[in-house]
Amino acid sequence: MMKQWYSPAKLNLFLYITGRRADNYHNLQTLFQFIDYCDIVTFKVRQDNQIHLLTEFVNVPEDKNLMVIAANRLKSYTNRQDLGVDITIDKKIPMGGGLGGASSNAATVLVALNQLWQLNLTTETLIEIGRQIGADVPIFIYGHAAFAQGIGDLLLTVDIPQYWYLVTYPNIEISTVKVFNDPELIRNTPSQDLDDLLALPFDQFKNDCENVVRKRYPIVDKVITYLSQFAPTRLTGTGACIFTQCKTEQEAKQIQQKLNNNFQVPSFIVKSLNRSPLYN
Repeated sequence: MMKQWYSPAKLNLFLYITGRRADNYHNLQTLFQFIDYCDIVTFKVRQDNQIHLLTEFVNVPEDKNLMVIAANRLKSYTNRQDLGVDITIDKKIPMGGGLGGASSNAATVLVALNQLWQLNLTTETLIEIGRQIGADVPIFIYGHAAFAQGIGDLLLTVDIPQYWYLVTYPNIEISTVKVFNDPELIRNTPSQDLDDLLALPFDQFKNDCENVVRKRYPIVDKVITYLSQFAPTRLTGTGACIFTQCKTEQEAKQIQQKLNNNFQVPSFIVKSLNRSPLYN
């Protein structure tokens, strides 16, 4: 029997880098919110100890794909030899776009297989397994909009306004590792109190990665400059996706039309969500 699960994208409404750690990760403060733009992951349970990803990714070998890694980590944690699964994915979230697609896919695998394999592991255990796979995996398992600290894995639930966004993808993939290793990246933003941050208007939020990305990728700079004429616009994560906050869906459509008249770049309109579609 095949089961389908949502794997949603996220936005970083702000991203402040507060220091570099000895393990080369960075401490940060960020505000995660989900959007109603999802990959669909399908699972068919097997009983022969075999894990297969049936969807081919051109630039990612199967054994390096985070979905396969997540399934194997979960199986290793249980020490069960009968567990297997076939995984397929209908991929919509752009790769290398800063929307957390690969991390979300891994989280969906952990949450879904915990149920389908009848493991009954706690959310906290799944988050701990996810933390070993990638820094953004825990937020997708957590499943609620959150203020994050540490490397992005220390999470505090927040309920924040849900807006319409125009999300623009400038047809490039950006390496998170390259951005975080860039010598010009700001790494010393002072830590701030959550209440003070949430009291700021949206257009005063910042992303410490944005200046580096705009300098290295001129198309990102051009799109942000253009869209900022119409509504607050910012980079999400390390990019390449750009999000523009709109009061209504109609406003988002109007700005999208202007974008289409001036740039040959894909874009899509989404609603932000405090509760992840994974748990619907």
